[in-house]
Amino acid sequence: MNNNNLNYQKILGNPISFPGILMERYTALGLNETEMMVILHICFFQQQGTMFPTTDELAARVTLSERDVALILRKLVQRNMIQIDDVQDNAVRSQAYSLNGLWNLVFQETVYPEPEKNTDKEEEAAIFILFEQEFGRPLSPFEIETVTLWLDEDMQPPSLIKAALREAVLMSKLNFRYIDRILREWKRKGVRSVEQARKESKSFHENQRPAAAAVRAEQQAAPARDVSVYYNWLEED
Repeated sequence: MNNNNLNYQKILGNPISFPGILMERYTALGLNETEMMVILHICFFQQQGTMFPTTDELAARVTLSERDVALILRKLVQRNMIQIDDVQDNAVRSQAYSLNGLWNLVFQETVYPEPEKNTDKEEEAAIFILFEQEFGRPLSPFEIETVTLWLDEDMQPPSLIKAALREAVLMSKLNFRYIDRILREWKRKGVRSVEQARKESKSFHENQRPAAAAVRAEQQAAPARDVSVYYNWLEED
């Protein structure tokens, strides 16, 4: 037996195992080929002992950015195809992806759900692109997760997140903490549309003007300080 045959046997001896019926039905489930590759790599990682591969580990295996992988994972979680389970082993807590939701959809006899509308997906993906354009750099994993939390946990409409970003740009306070404060304040006041956000922003700035004018007047009325008594530490004797 030549070396080539030995190499082929070694390669074929490390297959990935998953239900073949998924290959037949993934389009009926509303999955595309890119999403399928992410699912297959999760299966492969888990069969190698990595139960919770990170977005950068998955991105290294596919022709996708870490941001794109994070978007796909979030969509799969939203559609109950994958779940994130807490696992405890010998008092050590960790997390793992579960594909039970996907397998239930594959084998159930009911009508498959309709594919998700591309318009919603494209609108949410555009948010990340807009943030990167305004910040002038790629977003960090933490920043990607922050935007994801605004969309998924806080249920903020994409249009409102864009409005908060524009507000931060106009105020020259382009950072995620400031944008998060804007969104939390709008949520507290029941702001759920761009029009409501505009009114709230206008009201806020109108209330700020008298306070700012009062501060300027107080500064102008204050006597100038005599700085001659202060020692200049930069001058040498």
